[in-house]
Formats: sequence, C-alpha cells, structure tokens
Amino acid sequence: MIKKQASCSDIYEQGLLPVDQALASILQSVPVIEGFEQLAIEKACRRCLAQNIKAELNVPAYNNSAVDGYAVLDEDLSQPEPIKLKIIGKVFAGSAYQSRLKTGQCLRIMTGAALPLGMKTVLMQEHVAIEGDYILLGNRHHSGENVRLKGEDIKKGEIVLRAGKLLTPPDIGLLASLGIAEIKVKRKLRIAIASSGEEVFALGEKRSSSGLYDSNRYSLLAALDRVDISVMDLGILEDNPAHLLSAFKQAATTADLIISTGGVSVGDADYTRAALQRTGQVDFWKIAIKPGRPLAFGKINDTVFFGLPGNPVAVMVTFYQFVLPAIERMLGVTHKLTAPIFNARALEPIRKRVGRSEVQRGILSQDSQGHWTVKTTGKQGSGILQSMSLANAFILLEHQQGNIETGDKVKVQPFAGLF
Repeated sequence: MIKKQASCSDIYEQGLLPVDQALASILQSVPVIEGFEQLAIEKACRRCLAQNIKAELNVPAYNNSAVDGYAVLDEDLSQPEPIKLKIIGKVFAGSAYQSRLKTGQCLRIMTGAALPLGMKTVLMQEHVAIEGDYILLGNRHHSGENVRLKGEDIKKGEIVLRAGKLLTPPDIGLLASLGIAEIKVKRKLRIAIASSGEEVFALGEKRSSSGLYDSNRYSLLAALDRVDISVMDLGILEDNPAHLLSAFKQAATTADLIISTGGVSVGDADYTRAALQRTGQVDFWKIAIKPGRPLAFGKINDTVFFGLPGNPVAVMVTFYQFVLPAIERMLGVTHKLTAPIFNARALEPIRKRVGRSEVQRGILSQDSQGHWTVKTTGKQGSGILQSMSLANAFILLEHQQGNIETGDKVKVQPFAGLF
C-alpha cells in the first residue's frame, strides 16, 4: 500500500526517508538467491563462495626451509666460536634426505626443501663463511631460524574460507594450495535493466531537438559488468502504464532484480511508479538525499524492483549507495574487501542544507604531507554526468551537516573501492 505523501517538489516535505533508514529497509527486504554453480577455481575469482572450505591437509605439509642456506643441528649452535661444520650433502625442494646427521655436520638446503629428521634450524647462506667443504659461523644463531613448520599456515581440519566470501586472487591460490580444483559458488544474479521516457533516444537513432541520448542504461551496463551478474537489457520502454506493466511482469518471470530509470517522480508522465503499484508492492519512493530523492523500491511477485531517477548522476549515486549493497546482499556476500570511507580536508567551501544527505562528486588527492584532501568537480547538478566522469570519489555529506568551510573534514568514498 502507498501512503499519501506531500508533494515531491518540496525539498523539506514531511515523510522523506533518511538514507540510513532507507538502506537498512532495503537490506532487510531483499532475499538471498538460492542455487549455486560448480566452478573450476580459476573461473571462481570475484564469485561468492557457497560452501565452507575445510582443509584436508596441512600447509605446509612438512617442515621445510624458508631460505637457501644450510641445515644444522641445534646442539652445534652452542659450540665456541668459530663453529666449523662439514657439508655432507645437498637437499632440494621436492626431494628428501633420509639419513640423520651427526654433530659437526650440516647440509646444503634450498628454499622449500623438507628438513631432514631431527633438524630444526636453517642458516641463511649470507650468514656463514665457506671454507672448502666446511661452513664457519658464530654462536649468535638460535633454534628454529628460517624454518616453516608443518601446518604453520593451515592445519588439517581447519575451515579456511567460509560461505559468503567474495573470492579474491589470494583465495584462489589458497584453494590451489589445498589441492582443491573445483568449488561451489552462488549462481549468477539475473538483472533486467530498462530506461523509460519519450524524450530518451537509443544510440544510432535520430534524436529530436528536444530529446537526449540514453546514457543511463550504458552506465548501468558498465556498472553491472561483473562475473557474478547476468544482465538482460530491456532497452527503452514505451512510456505508458500498460506497456511498462507488461514489460516488468515479463521480466519478473526470469529476473531476480529489475532496475528501471526514469518515471518515479510525481509528474503527469511519470508512469513507472504507477505501473509498479498496479503489479507489485512499493515500499517507499522518496528519500532525503540529493541527488536521487525519487526512488522506488519494491517487488513484482518475488522479483526485487528498483525504480531509479531519470537524471544521469542521480542514477549513478542511487546505484552505488542503494542498489549495489542490495545486489551483494542478494548474492549472499557477507565478507568482501572493504570499500573505505574516511575523512579528507575540504579545499574549498561546499554549500549544504541541513535535513538531507548529499552525495557530491569530488577529486580526492594527497598534499605534500600525505594528508587526504578533496574538492568538488564543479557544478553538481544531477544532470551533469561529466561531474561523475571527472570525479574519483563521492563526498558524503550527512543528514544534519550544514555548510562546509575550507579546511573542514568531510567524509569521502573513493571510486576505487566501488567501481
């Protein structure tokens, strides 16, 4: 049910949902998708792990040398200087030395080679002197130097990766070190995207003098170009309720998520919200944020629906602040590399009204002392897509924050953690 709200033309209307409440509501509402794929690990990077991984062996599997050097007996380390030990053999990675050494003997050993029985210490080759078949050393060394112990990295039976991990290149190497060739990952999230508006033209079409080319779908296509997402491009939908209703209902038969841009305000020709009301559930559609205040969120049957604003910058802001967290929730991601938010010093005054969050586009850099600084990209209108192209970070201005003066600290969110 849609509650009657004040006019969307009033920035300070009652009923605008604060950003944190809107995001919390979204994340509580979206489901985690069912289903998984069995993938070779070399194809699994940046996919969401769908199983716990338990180690079936120790890593390392045996005590081994961490350096190229000489394996020695601990009892020889306490002899008076200079300590002189005879080199009686060599051991390489992948081979083993079966005999026990006697006091006064040592072995030339290579990185990764298994330590012979009874040996616990390896001296770096740079820390000894060579004299024919002998090495000379001082008595400053101690037991356990330069040795990697069995199970030091991973112990057999240990859970090393848990379901919900967004897999990284080191994770793939870790799986390989355990001899695991295939794993279960969450299936791809199926997302349908569409633009609407009679003023919007596809690339290659002849544009009218009052029309504009559709940039929103292309921004979203680029943002959704991920190995864990399958995109269905619905194109530019005819801007009438019946057509939108039909397209959304059809997309909902296969898609887990539908993202539409345009048509969610209260204008006479904004039909997306109206179509969603007729076919599904709208949870809210106005948020106290600039840009991006008109945003529809709801469901068509079991399919999640986002109706984003039509202005290009508002589309990008609302995608990264609301849709992307929902996507990761639906994929079952519970652990991923952090997209940092931190403070930077403003290099210029920034106008900001209390009572709404603002997401401005900024250029983040470091000064000569290594401190983070930020300035805006200039005009911040929601239709100025170049403000996104010039930026490398969002400037996150909080709900109750007012004007920013030069030198004040502001929160920034680098694009490098999002894109």
